[in-house]
Amino acid sequence: MKKILVLIAIAFISIQANAQNDAKAKNLLDEVYNKVKSYDNIFIDFKYTLDNTAESIHQETKGDVTIKGDKYVFNYLGATKIFDGSKTYTIIPENEEVVIESTPEDGEGTITPSKMLTFYKEGYNYKWDVLQNIKGRNIQYVALSPIDSNSEIKQILLGIDAQTKHIYNLIEVGSNGTKTTITVNSFKTNEPLSKSLFTFDQAKYDNLGYYIITN
Repeated sequence: MKKILVLIAIAFISIQANAQNDAKAKNLLDEVYNKVKSYDNIFIDFKYTLDNTAESIHQETKGDVTIKGDKYVFNYLGATKIFDGSKTYTIIPENEEVVIESTPEDGEGTITPSKMLTFYKEGYNYKWDVLQNIKGRNIQYVALSPIDSNSEIKQILLGIDAQTKHIYNLIEVGSNGTKTTITVNSFKTNEPLSKSLFTFDQAKYDNLGYYIITN
């Protein structure tokens, strides 16, 4: 009887500890969200890594994004994507073309540039994970698991700088075993921005002879 009571007590303590850790994870994410939302604009320079051991794939590239509210300018893989709040303009110099899309700039569950710092607010369960010292910075990880059981995402680890409450990196593990990592190299806030930064200048690209595709 005593053994049973001890096991029940241990199970209760374990459940209580997990609940406290989940609450800590939520509080930390709320701190990150509130801090991000307090900025007028954000500039992020990042490294993107994709790995799939089974397929012997390893890719690395760099990019940057400027975000102001829902609007953004995203430079990645030689292309520039502009979202002005209603339309998305993808400029591809290599093909000398621009693709204009009037449909919403993100689908359900998609992590887009305008949501990359706040996507975790909906659709995920989260748990307190490991604390790592990376180059002298204490990075606290929170493990996110999609509520949707049919999601192509198996798990996301969100690394948060314990001092600044800024996101340091994001590690996404797909159900197919592919792991993608976004690591923030530079994080700047409230930079002076041109008023036309999020405006697509179609006349400029017409004059350059670009092929304009409207979907």
